[in-house]
Amino acid sequence: MTVLSFASSTPANPAAGIGGSIGNKLLAGCSAQDLALLRPHLQPVTFAVGDFIARAGEQIDSICFLEQGIAGVLDSLDDDRRYAVGLVGAEGFIGWPLLMGSDRSPYDVTMRAEQGQAQRISADALLAAIDRSATLRLALLRYVHIFMLQMGRTIVSSLAHAVDRRMARWILLYHDRVQKDEICMTHEEFRLMLGVRRSSVTEALHRLEGEQAIRSVRAKVLVHDRAKLLTLAGDTYGQPEQEYARLLG
Repeated sequence: MTVLSFASSTPANPAAGIGGSIGNKLLAGCSAQDLALLRPHLQPVTFAVGDFIARAGEQIDSICFLEQGIAGVLDSLDDDRRYAVGLVGAEGFIGWPLLMGSDRSPYDVTMRAEQGQAQRISADALLAAIDRSATLRLALLRYVHIFMLQMGRTIVSSLAHAVDRRMARWILLYHDRVQKDEICMTHEEFRLMLGVRRSSVTEALHRLEGEQAIRSVRAKVLVHDRAKLLTLAGDTYGQPEQEYARLLG
């Protein structure tokens, strides 16, 4: 199985901006010509945990290429319950519906687990850039394809797999995108991802601890053995990650 790390390896310094090292994998993979179309319009921004990057139903006026942190993509029911349908880290960007003909966000997108950093570009500037470059448009659309695969696997996993297997998958998705093995993951975080009661979250954590894959402390999960997490997650994890390696390198 192809295993990728989507966490940024660049220093946590927004002031360095796009003129220094590029923390976003998509931007880092752009040709010099494509990056030149974007560079003058990119502005560094930071987000605290819980900050909204996008709100469901609101107009998409900018796109954010994450360099650090995890953005949780959340769908809501009529009674205001929210559930995670996907994650974006330094491998991708927020605002993809714009490339698919919609100027409205279908989901809430919020920072999770740790402070976020991103390069933000206006919607108009991005659309102008992809109009000038077919290769830039293709790279961004390939990422959208991969994110749709991630969302599809979330749906199938929710329908077909036990809570502990689904939990192993989500921990792996977080682990791919954070800076260290210790991840801020509360019971509320797991509720957003798993849609189960606190007691079920506790039982699943105990099972993963019993396998010595993780250690759970107050509001945190320490990844102890990633290989065991991969075994426990099984086919819930891996397909989107392999497609990312194949299509975007």
